Amino acid sequence: MRLNGHLLRSTVVGALGGLLFGFDTAVIAGTTNQLTQVFHLSSAALGLTVSIALWGTVAGAIGAGPLGQKIGGREALRIMALLYLVSALGCALTWSWPALLAFRLIGGLGIGGSSVLGPVYLAELAPARLRGRLVGLFQINIVAGILLAYASNYVVASLIDGGPAWRWQFGVAAVPAFLFLVFLFGIPRSSRWLVTQNRIDEARQVLEMMGTPDSDAELKEIVDSIHLERTQRSEPLFRRRYRLPIFLAVTIGMFNQLSGINAILYYANDIFRFGGFSSLSADKQAVLLGAMNFLATLLAMSVIDKLGRKSLLLIGSVGTAAALAGVAAIFHTHSHQADLVWLLVGFIFFFSVSQGAVIWVYISEIFPTRVRSKGQSLGSSSHWIMNALISGFFPWVAARSTAAPFMFFAGMMVLQFFVVLMIYPETKGASLEQLQQRLAAG
Repeated sequence: MRLNGHLLRSTVVGALGGLLFGFDTAVIAGTTNQLTQVFHLSSAALGLTVSIALWGTVAGAIGAGPLGQKIGGREALRIMALLYLVSALGCALTWSWPALLAFRLIGGLGIGGSSVLGPVYLAELAPARLRGRLVGLFQINIVAGILLAYASNYVVASLIDGGPAWRWQFGVAAVPAFLFLVFLFGIPRSSRWLVTQNRIDEARQVLEMMGTPDSDAELKEIVDSIHLERTQRSEPLFRRRYRLPIFLAVTIGMFNQLSGINAILYYANDIFRFGGFSSLSADKQAVLLGAMNFLATLLAMSVIDKLGRKSLLLIGSVGTAAALAGVAAIFHTHSHQADLVWLLVGFIFFFSVSQGAVIWVYISEIFPTRVRSKGQSLGSSSHWIMNALISGFFPWVAARSTAAPFMFFAGMMVLQFFVVLMIYPETKGASLEQLQQRLAAG
């Protein structure tokens, strides 16, 4: 089945939310040094400046689901696009540190909301045969957005020496945010949401527009699925029978961040400066990290169903632990700083082909249908909360011992290896029903 024009346009626009997600997440890396100087920030205040957006992300992710169900994914994404736009312009034009925090928080709401709404909109819109690949575009756009943010930071820093460079680095995001908002007015509502509103004829028209081979049959599946969800909505998550899936969802979300991935992405420029690189050179090295993140994610998506989730997690645990231990050794001994960039590139590679690719797939597989959305919310919450905590404390700890955070992250990856080896089941090649039986048996 091929993409027709309507489906292609809707997919590209929906996935653009992922690009903004990645861009807004990583753009802070190029501004931390200037923000510290301009607003006279302590290490704790810098940590708050970075992590405030992540607390907004937690709130946005929690609130986006009910909002999308009420007004529809397309309309909810328009609100997220507006939040991105306000945040980018506000951060660029900010007049004080508290104002900067407020606009960062607004951007976090947009990130959290789009992280939920974007994949759901694409999944609901795409025909069944293309759903996996089209939803995967959202993840690819996230890492593309991270790479674009690093490249943009480097270009701006090259053109503007000091002064207002940080304002331009923040403000660049206003362009794709505005385009995202405009393009969202040219795509349809999802057929699934229309069915929840009893707008059956409109839902059938959307399915036909998207090129569904048998729109009546797929429409019937949607109606039956929604009826089943409504009858099972009252099923509680925190029951003894779900103790293993709950443990898996929470720990994979926590270990994802205990690797230090987002501390490294957010503070990449500072880490390179700690290693003796100049500010402009740090921007350049960050582009290498973004490029490896992008390429390794593409590789992971091509092998995840062949090698398996557990195998990738074990490989990633060993690789990330070794790379992080090397980074810690460099900062502890104050030697071999030239190897820093390659160790971090290696870390990004092993993370992207393991935790980075596995987490969302794994969480979506381990819960029964009747509590899957609640389980995904739990795993996502553990991920974002741990992200906010680590990103907030990283500069405070690094100011006292640059090696200490990386020693901690390496230790957590060793711990992850043994937890995954002894407890995590392999989900490759098993149906969701088979996985439910295995997990129920403990």
